[in-house]
Amino acid sequence: MDNRIDSTDLARYIEATNGLAKPWLLAQLRLKKLQEQKETLLPEDYAAQLADIHQDLMNLGEWWIGIEDEVF
Repeated sequence: MDNRIDSTDLARYIEATNGLAKPWLLAQLRLKKLQEQKETLLPEDYAAQLADIHQDLMNLGEWWIGIEDEVF
């Protein structure tokens, strides 16, 4: 039995848990979708999309410091 979650399951989880307000979960969804598309993308397209997701994560900064219990 394969217990790995796919992007559809992850999207449902994010919606069910009000995760739309949590940008790191949306980045995780983007990563999952990219992983699922990897075999159909040119290496440079894959790398560009991965770099874009990485930049979005870096732009989040350390906003959670001091409110960890509230957001995680």
